[in-house]
Amino acid sequence: MSSQTKTEPKLLIGYGLGEVACQMSWYMINNYLNIFYTDVVGLSGAAISTIVLIARIWDAINDPMMGQIADRTNTRWGKFRPYLMFAPPFLAIFNILTFTVFPVQGMMKAIVCAICYIGAGMAYTACSIAYQAMLNVIAIDSRVRQILATARSTGASIIGIILSMVAMPLILHFSSAVNEAGEPMADGHGYFVATVIFSLILIPVFWLCAAMCKETYTEHLHGAAPAENAGFLANMKGLVQNDQLLMVVLATVMGTICVTGRYGILVFHVIYVVGGPQYIARMFTAMTVGQLVSTLTVPWGTKVFGKRNYMIILNAIMCAGFVALFLNPTNNPVYLIGASFVGSLGFGAPAICYGMVGDSLEYGDWKLGKRQEGLAASMLSFGVKLATALCAPVVMLLFAVGYVPNAEQTEATKTGINFMVNMLPAIIAVISCIPLIFYKLDDKRVSEIRADLEAGKHKWDKE
Repeated sequence: MSSQTKTEPKLLIGYGLGEVACQMSWYMINNYLNIFYTDVVGLSGAAISTIVLIARIWDAINDPMMGQIADRTNTRWGKFRPYLMFAPPFLAIFNILTFTVFPVQGMMKAIVCAICYIGAGMAYTACSIAYQAMLNVIAIDSRVRQILATARSTGASIIGIILSMVAMPLILHFSSAVNEAGEPMADGHGYFVATVIFSLILIPVFWLCAAMCKETYTEHLHGAAPAENAGFLANMKGLVQNDQLLMVVLATVMGTICVTGRYGILVFHVIYVVGGPQYIARMFTAMTVGQLVSTLTVPWGTKVFGKRNYMIILNAIMCAGFVALFLNPTNNPVYLIGASFVGSLGFGAPAICYGMVGDSLEYGDWKLGKRQEGLAASMLSFGVKLATALCAPVVMLLFAVGYVPNAEQTEATKTGINFMVNMLPAIIAVISCIPLIFYKLDDKRVSEIRADLEAGKHKWDKE
């Protein structure tokens, strides 16, 4: 079978829709769960951090297990598409439960929140790992995979723009709470209704993705035989030996700490430092537009500079935006929108990461003689979840600098929040570039590896 060198529009749209569905699932959790827990449910910073930490520890076990299960799946629909067909309804249910205020108090309140949040994470894992792994069996050419990965991030950017514009207005529309000045405030009913709407929409979007993305290369890459029934630890050991994949995972961990940690408390910064919830839609929209612009440059940037180098360039631009917001945390709309836009120009990096994982998978097949799309995808997902676990104490840090829910913050507290939201992520972004120095798979090298694999040759044949 010849390598696919052009990307069909149907495949581009279909694969991009998968990320639209993923973002519709995780947007509320990523951006509003912390403030929902503190200001609506009334959980302490310690309780929230504990919930997130427990969930991420479980993910450390669950993600690789899900990857291995997907690798061993063989159905008439393929290896990965069935999970996009049957898991989304469960994901929608747990998303809704996560933003439900249950009539319980004390320790039981934290336990119920933990169960719902962990359930949402498990359902999301089933969908997201299968979706990411599917990239490597619907395309075989490195450039085509990169274009599809860009379509994925483009889908994330477009739905991000829409959600950033409508999420908070929708929450406020269905809320009945007001502050002392008579201005609307988000309450539990608002968060619940918004989550119900987004969760009901994500189900058919996932189904469209599964219908439009056929696993064209599954049999070509794996043969008709079932996947090797190696033990879990043996599979993990094999992946650890893939040094190029490890570099991608390490860079992803640090990059995710930078972005996810910032997103987790950005709403606090906008409300209590910038000046109020009315600025949320403006800043979030500017950020998602910047992400879209950045993502659309990825095919050009990776072709001109290479995947690794262009990722470093995007990180440098992102840091400039963060530092600008730190130095001048003003409520001037023009400045806020401009600095937020520049700071989000690094958010196209995930599209490059997905392409690098595909190249690392080719390298692992060539070096080790094993091709495990599901487990490889789970490693990147594991890196993201590990980063989220490391971000768990971020809410505790808010309280450590004096944060008081639903109150005017002191100047010292505002300075602390500003540092955590802008300067600290800039420092972490610089650190995330260190593993990229050791990443050596450019397009030429990947083409050579693919040629060897098509000819039935591996690394040991050249030693």
